[in-house]
Amino acid sequence: MLRTDSMADVLRSLNLLEALKESMEKKGLTEVKEAVEDLLISRVNIAVVGESSPEKTALLNSLRGLGPGDSGAAQFPSPSPQEELTVYPNPKHPDFRLWDLPMVPDGSPFDPEEYMEKVKFLRYNAVIVTSSRMRFCSNSALVWREARSLQREAVYFALLASERDSRESMEPRRKASQEALGSEGLASPRVFLVRGTALETLDFPELLEEMWRDVPEVKAAALLLALPTLSVAVVTRKRDALKALVWAAASLSGGVSAIPVPLVSSAVDAGVGVRILSKARDSLGLDDASLEGLARRRGRDGARLKALRACPLSREVTKGAVKKLLAAAEKQKPTGARVVEMALPVTAKSASRSFTTMFLALNGAINDMAADAERVVAAAVGGTD
Repeated sequence: MLRTDSMADVLRSLNLLEALKESMEKKGLTEVKEAVEDLLISRVNIAVVGESSPEKTALLNSLRGLGPGDSGAAQFPSPSPQEELTVYPNPKHPDFRLWDLPMVPDGSPFDPEEYMEKVKFLRYNAVIVTSSRMRFCSNSALVWREARSLQREAVYFALLASERDSRESMEPRRKASQEALGSEGLASPRVFLVRGTALETLDFPELLEEMWRDVPEVKAAALLLALPTLSVAVVTRKRDALKALVWAAASLSGGVSAIPVPLVSSAVDAGVGVRILSKARDSLGLDDASLEGLARRRGRDGARLKALRACPLSREVTKGAVKKLLAAAEKQKPTGARVVEMALPVTAKSASRSFTTMFLALNGAINDMAADAERVVAAAVGGTD
């Protein structure tokens, strides 16, 4: 049976949902179409700056949900020269590109503009400046200041932890880095502690929170959907972003009365539904390959993780299954009318049949898939430290 969302569930991803509504009301469907495509393919560029090290390699792999032995994983030592830019596509989300950039050079003279031009700094939606050493060099602060002068907010400092490091052992490195950066004029610089092999630990969740605030809503959500499911909290954020995607796609598919979009066939609705729910399955890490990889990295039983999937769509998304979902939602529409009404743009008077059906059907499926993902993450990752 389909589950109708509470009002809090529907509006929880408020920033993204309201941004999409505002785009529709002010600029029509063109920008919403672009936003939907950005979310479906996760068109994002993230750069990781720093010297080559096992810790940086682990970070590059973990951000893509890979282990050292997986196909496409970054290797240490790297086969590429350290001064080159290396791009690592995400195997599940190929338009999410992770860039390995050379370290900010130490010493003088140093021209931050020249370095930033060399590494194509303005191409990236966010930049993480890392160090596996005792502290950051002072030139890193010059790059940060130059980025801010160009209105680039999403630049972060991260000290990388090895397997044997603890938060306590890294505090002297954090303090030394803050002092080095502060000596170059950065007031109270924030330095995150990050363990590449276990991103749910130390300060990486806080780094992500800051990044999601700094990056525009649609890009932040696209990044979120491409990242691995690090924790139950991340699963919840993914679920809410996927619901905002459903709203936008339902608006494009069926339209609302204030927007002159012709009603399209149920076959088109099913095709859109397949794309969204396939994205949800991949984003939540519920496909067989993702679960097997997670089991290898965490030393868990892959068969047990797969058995935690209660929703059939978590295992396989087919057009036939989506058509059945839409048909069931068509019968349930009266019970979800209030939820749909509250989800409409301010200028809309009523929802089309297609909008209502897709909105209810896909939101219910995403709830069920997210519940599966929560069980998997709890079993595989457990608590954080």
